[in-house]
Amino acid sequence: AINDPMMGSIVDKTRTKWGKCKPYLLFSPLIICAITSVAFLNGNYAEQKMSGNSTAMILIVTWAAVSYVLWGMCYTAGDVPLWGVISRMSEVEKDRANLIALARIIASVAAGLSIVSVVALSQAANKSFGENENAQKGFIVVGIGMTVIASILFEFAGIGVKERVPNSSKTKTMKESFILMWNCKPFRRLMISGILRAPLQLLATVVMTLFTYYYCEGDLTNAFSSPKAFVTVLLVGGAFFIGQFGATALCPVLMKKIDVKKIYNITAFSALPMAAIFVTYLIAPTELAQMGWVVIDSILLLFSGAGFGAVYVCQSVMISDCIDYEEYHNDYRPDGVFFSGQSFIQKFSTGIASIISAYVYASVGYSDVNIEKMNAAIANGASFASDYQSYSKAMWFLLTIPPAIGMALAVIPTLKYEITNKSHQQMLESLIEKHKNNAE
Repeated sequence: AINDPMMGSIVDKTRTKWGKCKPYLLFSPLIICAITSVAFLNGNYAEQKMSGNSTAMILIVTWAAVSYVLWGMCYTAGDVPLWGVISRMSEVEKDRANLIALARIIASVAAGLSIVSVVALSQAANKSFGENENAQKGFIVVGIGMTVIASILFEFAGIGVKERVPNSSKTKTMKESFILMWNCKPFRRLMISGILRAPLQLLATVVMTLFTYYYCEGDLTNAFSSPKAFVTVLLVGGAFFIGQFGATALCPVLMKKIDVKKIYNITAFSALPMAAIFVTYLIAPTELAQMGWVVIDSILLLFSGAGFGAVYVCQSVMISDCIDYEEYHNDYRPDGVFFSGQSFIQKFSTGIASIISAYVYASVGYSDVNIEKMNAAIANGASFASDYQSYSKAMWFLLTIPPAIGMALAVIPTLKYEITNKSHQQMLESLIEKHKNNAE
C-alpha cells in the first residue's frame, strides 16, 4: 500500500504534452494484464497439503506472494492516475461530481458482474472440462480471459481522456509529498476515516462465497436452473446493488443542496441495517432462504448497499475538493498524491479484511482441506445451512458486524471536516480566475 503515495508523488512530478496522468493510463494496462495473468498460474495448495508435499506448498505460497506484490505495484501505476485524472478533466464542480458518480456506477456494475460471473463461468467451465465444479482449472481459464478483456477496456481510459486543468509550477519531493498528505487537515481526516472504515471491504470479499453456499448449495449455476434459487439470489443480490447504484447516482443531485460532508456522515446510519442482517441470522440460522426472510434481508441489504455506494462517491468528491483546498492555500496541486490516498485506503482495507476473515475462519476450522471435504459433502447432498452452521455463522458475521462497526466509526474524524460547499465554491472561483490570468 505504501506504493500508492510514492506513485502519486511520481505522477505529480510528471510533465508531458499529454499531461501528468494520461501517459500512465496509456501504458499500464498491458503490464497489468501480463502480471495479473501470471498471478493466476499457480498450483493447488490444498491438494499439495493433503499429499504432504511441503516443497510444492512453499513454492505455491512464494509464487503467490511474489506475483501479488508485483501485481500491486503495477496496478498502482494505473489506478492512481485513473482517479487522479478526474480532478484534472474539469474545473466545474458539478462535472467532477457527475464524473465520479458515473465512474463509481460503472466500476460497481463491472465489479458486481465480475463477482457473479467469475464463479458461475468457472463452474460452468469446469463442467465442460469434466472437472469438479469448484476445481482450480476453470477459475484460472476464466480469470485470465476476464483479465484480457478488462485490460483492453482499461486502455480506452488513456486513449480518450484529456487533461484541462493546468499544472502548478511547483514540484515536491517524495518526502515532502508524504508530509503534505498529513499536514492538509481535511485530507488527513478523510484518510483516518477511510482507515477506520477498512472492515467494510469484507462485504465485497465474503458476499458471493456466502450466497453461493447458503442459497445455491455451493454451485452458483443452480441459480439458473432452479427458479426459487434464481429469485432468491436476484432479490438479495439485486437489492444490495440497487441500493448501491441508486445512492451513487443520487449523490451528485443531493450535493447541489447538501454539504458533501453531511451526506458522508449520514452514511454511518447504514451500520444499523448491516448489523440487523446478522440478527436475522441469529433468529433463523437455517431458514434465511425462505421467502419471508429473503424479503426482510433484501430490504436490509438495500439500505446497506445505499450506504456502501454513497460513502465511496462522497470520498472521491471530497478528495477532489481537498486538491483544490491545497492549491488555494499553498499554490500546489497534488492530484496524484491525494488520489493515491484512495488507493492506499482500498489496499489497506483489503489487508485488514483478509486478517479479520482469516482469524474468524481459523476459529471455526474453515480452511483448505476442510473446504475440500465440505465441497465433496455438499456435492453428495449435504446442506451448507444445516450441516455447516459454524461456517455459515462465520460468513454471516463477517458480512455484517465488522462492516457495521467500520461504517459507524468512520464518521468520527469527519465530523469537523473543514470544507463546505460554500467555501469550496469560493476557492474554485478564485482558482479558475488565477488559471485564466496565468494563461494570459
